Amino acid sequence: MMRKIYGLPFLIPFLICSCQKSPNTVTEEVIEVPQKVKPLFVTDSVIYDTDDPAIWINSEDPSKSLIIGTDKDADGALFVFDLEGKKIDSLTVKGLQRPNNVDVSYGLKMGSTLVDFAVTGERMTSKLRFYSLPEMKEIQVGGLEIYKEETGEMFRDLMGVAIYHDKLNGKHYVIAGRKSGPTDGTYLWQYEIIGSDSGIKLDLVRKFGNYSGKKEIESIAVDNELGYIYYSDEGVGVRKYYADPTKGNEELALFATEGFTQDHEGISIYKLDEKTGYILVSDQEVNQFHVFPREGAPSNPHQHDLITIIKTSTVSSDGSEVTSMPLNSNFTKGLFVAMSDDKTFQIYRWEDLAGNILKSKK
Repeated sequence: MMRKIYGLPFLIPFLICSCQKSPNTVTEEVIEVPQKVKPLFVTDSVIYDTDDPAIWINSEDPSKSLIIGTDKDADGALFVFDLEGKKIDSLTVKGLQRPNNVDVSYGLKMGSTLVDFAVTGERMTSKLRFYSLPEMKEIQVGGLEIYKEETGEMFRDLMGVAIYHDKLNGKHYVIAGRKSGPTDGTYLWQYEIIGSDSGIKLDLVRKFGNYSGKKEIESIAVDNELGYIYYSDEGVGVRKYYADPTKGNEELALFATEGFTQDHEGISIYKLDEKTGYILVSDQEVNQFHVFPREGAPSNPHQHDLITIIKTSTVSSDGSEVTSMPLNSNFTKGLFVAMSDDKTFQIYRWEDLAGNILKSKK
């Protein structure tokens, strides 16, 4: 099905990290979160083990947008939910071999058509699996194997996946992480996704990314508009790189290095407009999310200082996703969805999170 995703609107003008004081100017200040934020909905349970969600926005009717979540097991699945967390059995994909993460993108050129799609990685087969949206029909049957030449222990065990869509040239890329890998700056592999009438091919365009060697790299997030990749080096921090492979493999930032209890996990990016917003990172063991400015500091776009912490009702959350698009009467300023370690995903209104972070004053 042909789909077109439109640019994000300018939303929630009261949510600003900082601003200069001047007459008649509304400013914001960070306040302490008094209690856990509660979800509006909790999804139906999966069979084995939830891990990572993605949101597909239906541009023709946002109220019919979908939440896609992984069920991580040797007999795993991609579950599809409506915006109230109800399972849509006709769209669920079963028989996947330990799918870990999932991401979506829009407008992949396949012959004369543009296709929205979801991608997930099978850890046990080292394959990427692609499905058209909203039909959830497999595009390249059986998937495409990656990391073929790797021989190190768990160097081929797929974990994180994320899509970068370069809207200037129309190219789509998938960035893949694994359970373990080299510490020489080649932990992540980036492939161009090449669509045609007959299916999908992958072209390896670079290997990049520092890795501490402490645990693993699972959560990967891409800021398409600003052109950055973020990923959690668990137990160390969040690393930042250019998403465009032609811009080189320099590490632009390592932040979120303090204040985490143990593991850095899910990363999601809330976009106030084309350049500003928030980066939310899961502090897994204590059920909270650290919030950082998407745009960085005024003098340095790669300086991401902590704004505040949101305490949620999730249990040991791995993956999360967020959108600022108005979807329906329940989600007028966007939706945040996070995995919870009870076989569910929790669905939050953005304003419920934001109302516990900032307050306005004149």
